[in-house]
Amino acid sequence: MPNIKTKDGTRIWYKDWGEGQPIVFSHGWPLCSDAWASQMMFLADQGYRCIAHDRRGHGRSDQPWNGNDMTTYAADLAELTEQLDLKDAIHVGHSTGGGEVARYVARAGRGRVARAVLISAVPPLMLKTPANPEGTPMEVFDAIRAGVAADQSQYFKDLSAPFFGANRPGSKVSQGVRDDFWRQSMLASIRAAYACVEAFSETDQTEDLKKIDVPTLLLQGDDDQIVPIQAAAKKQVKLIRNSILKVYPGAPHGMPVTHADQVNRDLLDFIEASTADLTRRAGAETGAAGREAR
Repeated sequence: MPNIKTKDGTRIWYKDWGEGQPIVFSHGWPLCSDAWASQMMFLADQGYRCIAHDRRGHGRSDQPWNGNDMTTYAADLAELTEQLDLKDAIHVGHSTGGGEVARYVARAGRGRVARAVLISAVPPLMLKTPANPEGTPMEVFDAIRAGVAADQSQYFKDLSAPFFGANRPGSKVSQGVRDDFWRQSMLASIRAAYACVEAFSETDQTEDLKKIDVPTLLLQGDDDQIVPIQAAAKKQVKLIRNSILKVYPGAPHGMPVTHADQVNRDLLDFIEASTADLTRRAGAETGAAGREAR
């Protein structure tokens, strides 16, 4: 089985498809690398090397008791890129994986990262605080922990509805999509599923976002019931220089699955765009963000 061993002895499982410039995918909570199936198959067919790992405690990776925090997640990602000797890579993160990517990219060595993509990502901070009134109250995260601890299986079955917008009128989300969410979620250890809630909700990544200096694409749906867009992408575009925001009207949190074709096209467009074009588009975004803030 393809895996690397981190400095603390944790084995991180990964899949590695295709050849060409590397695109590295970081999945959301409480899923695994299988969540990126559509994107990886599409982009590998377009001539890219697609790599996705199962975060520690999730999927087929080891399930250590410790290390369920954003700094360790980013360190594991750094060890993966170093051991595979990936250079000029494009890093794509969804939800908690977006936080992992943001922390990694902010600290990556020169030449490792070419571009970044954050999809429905948790930074800068999900938790509601006096300084972050757009965030989500602590009571919501306490309820997530309680649900995982009491009945992990049923909690994930129920969570699949708001995750994919299956609870919205006219939803066309299949039972198969919801069942696969449950399958992936149940691969995670209960310890990782529980502890990761603190990592994705209470980690303030404002400074990480300010340090990102590569072209960055931000994608999020305006009907995200898991990570509110006002606390996430709407702030990310103001904090990350050279960033481009694209909002998907009516899209849910799990848009890499529900809107796979559109996400795939947007990823390819961003990856293949010239640096000059991205700089121009990011400049327009900065102006628009400034006007919105006023």
